[in-house]
Amino acid sequence: MSFLDLLFKIIIIKFNRRGSYQSTIDRKRTCCFCIVDRSIVTGIFAAAFFGSFILATNANAGDCKARLGDFDWSSANIHTAITTFILEKGYGCEVSVTKGSTTPIMAAHYDKQLDVITEVWYDNIIANYEPHEKAGTIKNIGVNTPDSQQAFYVDKATADKYNLKSVDDMKDPKIAALFKDPEDPSKGRMTSCISGWTCYTVNLVKQKEYGLDEFYTNFDPGSGGALDAAIAGAFAKKKPIFTYYWAPTGLMGKVDLVRLTEPKFDSDCWNKMSAVVEDIKANGPDAYKKSCACEYRDMALTKSVLTDWAKAHPAETAFLEKYTIPTAVVNKMLAFYEDESDGDMELTAKEFLKTESMWKKWVPADVAKKVSAAL
Repeated sequence: MSFLDLLFKIIIIKFNRRGSYQSTIDRKRTCCFCIVDRSIVTGIFAAAFFGSFILATNANAGDCKARLGDFDWSSANIHTAITTFILEKGYGCEVSVTKGSTTPIMAAHYDKQLDVITEVWYDNIIANYEPHEKAGTIKNIGVNTPDSQQAFYVDKATADKYNLKSVDDMKDPKIAALFKDPEDPSKGRMTSCISGWTCYTVNLVKQKEYGLDEFYTNFDPGSGGALDAAIAGAFAKKKPIFTYYWAPTGLMGKVDLVRLTEPKFDSDCWNKMSAVVEDIKANGPDAYKKSCACEYRDMALTKSVLTDWAKAHPAETAFLEKYTIPTAVVNKMLAFYEDESDGDMELTAKEFLKTESMWKKWVPADVAKKVSAAL
């Protein structure tokens, strides 16, 4: 008996056992299945077999799923865009991106709803991040950008004219009047972070600890773009501005800001301040308790993944671990995004992949070939 004969018989028997068809010819009627041409059965089997094979292949291709968390500022966006392109085109991953402010995005990461965060400002979130890291549910997978800065700044023209060098120099009603807040003319305006960013509350506590809150509001510009616009607008109009800002950014290469000195970074002080910050975030401004304050530490930005996701995706995790871009290159790409891409972050990611070769060291040769072919 040939394989096809055996297969044909098995199919007939199987249908018979299900009670749908008869496998023998009844004296009064003929089973409709029994008179079907054998070639049709062969075709049905082939379709079923190869259909199952294709489904299985597609299932395997879709095994890599990555849920990325992104933020509402450009440096994070460029890293997310580059990572997304490589995961999709090089590794065949199904990638989804959820964008928002620090607090909700990191909360989703801690809650295992987001697998990968491509830019982590660790010092800003240490009080919440560290417990999950110690519990082993998330892991820091190394540097994304080697150095970053956060600080209070004043435009150079005003700093030079009034000899403003430190936060203490700002505690003068005449100086505060230079930065008058149109919404509260009794005080000056310090343009701060977005309220959903942890640094907004850090700056609030700093103002209180430094005595700046008597002279300045902690103004929320509403978005990262609005913060950039406020700074760029002040320079365009040649008006004074007192602001929080950070690097890497494209804007830092276009404006001349003077960093105000603060008490030197101290880890014990920072941890005490961070505890107060988290209490305020949870319970409101009235939860403020006097602690201490110090400068932001210049730090390397890092990346974070869910530990379970990393175990299930070793190849993709190996790529993410190797992913790191020098600050100067990040600034260059952000300048391209702002000046040449017409606000297209995917186009900016492609520009990086076309003009830089460092990324080919992050991935195997076959993955690099697929990414290059997709550009």
